[in-house]
Amino acid sequence: MNPSGIPRRRALAVFFAAALLLLPVACEKTSGTKDRKVSSGDYAMPSDDKQAAQPRAAPPPASAPKDSVPVIVTLGDSLTEGFGVPEEQNWPSRLQRRLAEAGYPHRVVNAGISGDTSAGGLARMDWLLRQRVDILIVELGANDGLRGVDPRDTRRNLSAIIARGKAHGAVVVLAGMRMAFNVGPDYQRQFNELYPELARQHGVAFIPFILEGVATRRDLNQSDGIHPTGAGHELVTENVWRILQPLLKKG
Repeated sequence: MNPSGIPRRRALAVFFAAALLLLPVACEKTSGTKDRKVSSGDYAMPSDDKQAAQPRAAPPPASAPKDSVPVIVTLGDSLTEGFGVPEEQNWPSRLQRRLAEAGYPHRVVNAGISGDTSAGGLARMDWLLRQRVDILIVELGANDGLRGVDPRDTRRNLSAIIARGKAHGAVVVLAGMRMAFNVGPDYQRQFNELYPELARQHGVAFIPFILEGVATRRDLNQSDGIHPTGAGHELVTENVWRILQPLLKKG
């Protein structure tokens, strides 16, 4: 048995399944191939492109000095980066437009990197916290599940991200993720339970499942059955907005 209580054979199976899933997306990044088949039951992000990407931010409103504009940082993986869709269609960009339409001055910084893990997100916190962060939305862990990472390690990483965000003075929003049954019932339970438990432990706002209403729907996902289309990102934006809006202040 490995530390998480998952039989070693099952852990290896998860690892090799992850490797098989990661390969098509990595190839698509370079070749432009769009013909890949991935089970729509797998909610984790298969991309493993760890390019050195700079977070993207919308410009502050022209009427307000940059330093006075509250900043929302979206720390995540390919779901947040917007893999496979134009930048203006990903949910952080849609969130920026929703904020402006509702009269909020906030500026959204997209700190999503395809293939990122909870460990990768934690490693980026020092750099991210050099800037102003009023609200930190954490969408990480799906790639951990895909790779069969011990859920206790994922929990520790996310807990440290949340704690550091709060220590910085940011309001933290944790976005939940779920693993499908094919990772095994014990692993699935441990993974799925860590998000609500962390939200309760740290007393932070919680999005139960960021892909609610999107996961497994062919009409809202790209050909891989995992990454949302532009229409899928619209629903993801709604999932985020329902939890975020009560936390916002105008002016």
